[in-house]
Amino acid sequence: MTNQDHLSTELRRLRKAAGLSGTEAARLTGLSQSKVSRVETGAFMPTEDQVVALCGVYRAPAKVRRALVAITRDLREEASSARVVLQRGAWRMQQRIGKIETASARIRSFQPTIVFGLLQIRDYITALFGDSLPADERDQTVDARLERQRILDSNREFHFVLTEGALRWNMGGAATMQAQLDHLIEVSRRGRVRLGVIPWTAPVSVPVLHGFDIYDSRAVLLGTQTATALVTDEREVADYEKNFTEVERYATYGDIACSHLARIAADYRQLAVEPLQ
Repeated sequence: MTNQDHLSTELRRLRKAAGLSGTEAARLTGLSQSKVSRVETGAFMPTEDQVVALCGVYRAPAKVRRALVAITRDLREEASSARVVLQRGAWRMQQRIGKIETASARIRSFQPTIVFGLLQIRDYITALFGDSLPADERDQTVDARLERQRILDSNREFHFVLTEGALRWNMGGAATMQAQLDHLIEVSRRGRVRLGVIPWTAPVSVPVLHGFDIYDSRAVLLGTQTATALVTDEREVADYEKNFTEVERYATYGDIACSHLARIAADYRQLAVEPLQ
């Protein structure tokens, strides 16, 4: 268990042991109810003073309070501009992201380079992690990512936008990509999922450097080559919401999006039969 996981789990345990609801804890500490919830899911990094306040209303022993304050201090020293950096690929990270997703009513994602984690098939995920992890940890990570996808069957709102370039990146080979595209077509027809595709022919005027996931209007997850960062600064979250609004206007939806997906799948189907030399 990471320090962040320990902090959120312990604060949740202390609240329940004190017999308080999240609303009551918020009222007694002066925090918002949503902030108390986000602390307990790991989506928000509390300050040392906020941890002291929570421990106070929970009547936590002094030893426990000192330990949690020390963990908070260490985590905030590791963070930069409200970013909590998580080790790339670890299966525990997949579980933590799953907790953030579960605590969200609305998830918006943009990807210019790869397929969204919530929409990836097993073969695609396996190819994505490749040899970057030991075999046993890779299998755990793949299973954890697939487990996260159960959330697609909930009543949450999902809005995904990706570029044709992301779909042209031949991850795992033509057969894997064909199956992945067929899966995207199937998922796009679910009532709570809105899937947008930006075709390569669409002229754009918005520069994008990386993909991102927005959870409600409270947190953004960013993936880099070596790490994953969770951004909770309100101004930065607002910037990413603006960026999402800018890119989604270039996307196609519904039958038009499915026609693009089918067109790309057909290219992979042909590639599987007649590989390019």
